[in-house]
Amino acid sequence: MKLGNRPDAPLPNFGFLPIIVLMRTSHPGNLGAVCRAMLNFGFTELRLVEPHCEVDEEARKRAKFAGSILDNLETFETWDSCMQDIGLVIGTSGKKEGGLKTSFRHLISPEEAASKAVQHTGKVAIVFGEEGVGLTTPELDLCDLLMTINTWEGYPICNLSHAVALILYDFSRDKTERKEEESLTGGIRITLKKAISDYTTALSYEGTKSRMVGKTLDRIIMKGLPNDLEAQQLIGALVEATTALQKVSGDEEWKRGRRRRLE
Repeated sequence: MKLGNRPDAPLPNFGFLPIIVLMRTSHPGNLGAVCRAMLNFGFTELRLVEPHCEVDEEARKRAKFAGSILDNLETFETWDSCMQDIGLVIGTSGKKEGGLKTSFRHLISPEEAASKAVQHTGKVAIVFGEEGVGLTTPELDLCDLLMTINTWEGYPICNLSHAVALILYDFSRDKTERKEEESLTGGIRITLKKAISDYTTALSYEGTKSRMVGKTLDRIIMKGLPNDLEAQQLIGALVEATTALQKVSGDEEWKRGRRRRLE
């Protein structure tokens, strides 16, 4: 047996199902190196969204003994199709802007993100953006939580595989006590986000303030890791509040579109 090759060793039990998602990966060497970093810490589920490279010889050489991850990875054409069954989406960003963008992003450390994920009993996506670009602003908005590595400000952006290794190290060592109850599932999560969006759209704020309030509300709710029952109760309250705001503002949609739950 070669050093580092122990296929009989049991994989760690994280208490949740971690899924690594790579957006528009363009370098096969990076893809292979990510697989190696994943298996170093016992992570095996990999999804690619809009990949710009193939699983070639270079990818396999860089993956070393983690070739099984390349064999079993899943490929998706869009963000939505990839996230349909995900209960918690954690995005990554190396950009640490201040001012208004801080309100939109609410960046937390990998340690804090790991402490949230370990309390989840379903599928958790940890998402990394394209090399040299990262996640786009619309993609960051679609994440439930955002984390960043505390790098030196003089050279803050890590290589993709290095960022994966640093973050998965924190996720693999977290020992936070896990929840007993069920966690938020993909379908209810999507409905909750629509309810939040509808509510903030109905507010009287102008410009970017409505969007900022929506993202703040979204992040606060998701930091609390609601389960399906809690989320459904929040959805009901948000629908009632949205309907009331529409009625007060004279929006006739409240009569035609009034409903107790979102479809």
